Amino acid sequence: MNFKRVVVTGLGILCPVGNSPDEAWQNAANGVSGAQHIPEFEELGLKVTFGAPIKNYDPAQHLSKRDLRRTDPVTQVAHYVCKQALEDSCLDISKENPWDIGVVIGTGIGGFETLFDGIKKFLEEGHETVSPLLLPMMLPDSPAGKIAIDFGLRGPNMSISTACATGNNSIGEAFEMIRRGAAVAMLAGSSEAALLSLTIASLSNMGAISRRNDDPQGASRPFAADRDGFVVGEGAAALMLEELEHAKARGARIYCELTGYASTCDAYHVTAPMENGEGAQEAMRRAIRNAGLTPQDISYINAHGTSTPLNDVSETRAIKAVFGEYAYKVPISSTKSVTGHLMGAAGSVEAVFSIKAITEQFIPPTINLHVPDPECDLDYTPNVGRPAPIQHVMSNSFGFGGHNAVLVFSKYED
Repeated sequence: MNFKRVVVTGLGILCPVGNSPDEAWQNAANGVSGAQHIPEFEELGLKVTFGAPIKNYDPAQHLSKRDLRRTDPVTQVAHYVCKQALEDSCLDISKENPWDIGVVIGTGIGGFETLFDGIKKFLEEGHETVSPLLLPMMLPDSPAGKIAIDFGLRGPNMSISTACATGNNSIGEAFEMIRRGAAVAMLAGSSEAALLSLTIASLSNMGAISRRNDDPQGASRPFAADRDGFVVGEGAAALMLEELEHAKARGARIYCELTGYASTCDAYHVTAPMENGEGAQEAMRRAIRNAGLTPQDISYINAHGTSTPLNDVSETRAIKAVFGEYAYKVPISSTKSVTGHLMGAAGSVEAVFSIKAITEQFIPPTINLHVPDPECDLDYTPNVGRPAPIQHVMSNSFGFGGHNAVLVFSKYED
């Protein structure tokens, strides 16, 4: 089978460090943290009183009052970034066959705010007060469905939920649809809007998140010896993926080519990664092979890098196993150090940063890396980003349940 080439022609993002690709990239590249104190969490007496929220965002700017009443924030932020990516791509849907353009927008948690509020209402006010729209608002496929309805996209449509690997899986599966000829273009990405007290309480009790309440902006410190967990964030990002010849025929601007994708499962533990990163290793190897490359061809790795004690050591070991001695030469960074961990939205946000790294020929930093961990001894681009020749970027995402998903983006060459 002759696989079609797939390129990126549009970008959209809404995250703790910016509401557009350029704004988010500038802050990530300059090491500006999006974490902050959240008064509500302190008022509730939570052990963790901070997170990384989106800022200066008003869903009423792109959705009607009726839509706002009938959608969860997870759908609203997904709608925002898909509108951005579609407009950025300059793809005129009215001139296309709508059956050839689809949507894969995933979410790790779904409409959690709607569910949370609905349960409280049921318990406090009775069953007759529960919204008849609670289920469609909370379902993980609601963002993908709403986007298809509003933009008239009638091709393949689905939601993928693989915890923190959701973004990479969503982009990767959309990529495969275009490669095999099931669509000519796909809006692909993920969304998460679960920066809520219940989320914080659960993750805090699990011991997964940082408790540096006195230093929110310094709390996410991937690969540092003094890391103590991740910072919960929220947001969304989407790419317009397009079959190369279709993009060229309409004169589209091409950001880069998506060349590789692979997905594996640890089949090991619900929350903990394998100590040797075996599942992550295999996903990296397969993604690189899928792109027709060797490990030595990778110019930069956007690491999963959550800032948890287990993940960062496991990922470091996996990179060493895959790259050998070259592991000490390839630049790596974790942009979660600035955005926090956006859970289901993490991979798609990091895909935008990976693409910007190619277009800007610049490696964003891993901030807050002041105390090196002897077990994490690779080049994580500590604290300050730097220019570099970047041809191929590998972006890693690993999730609860043992999900591993890896993407490879490449500088476009005709």
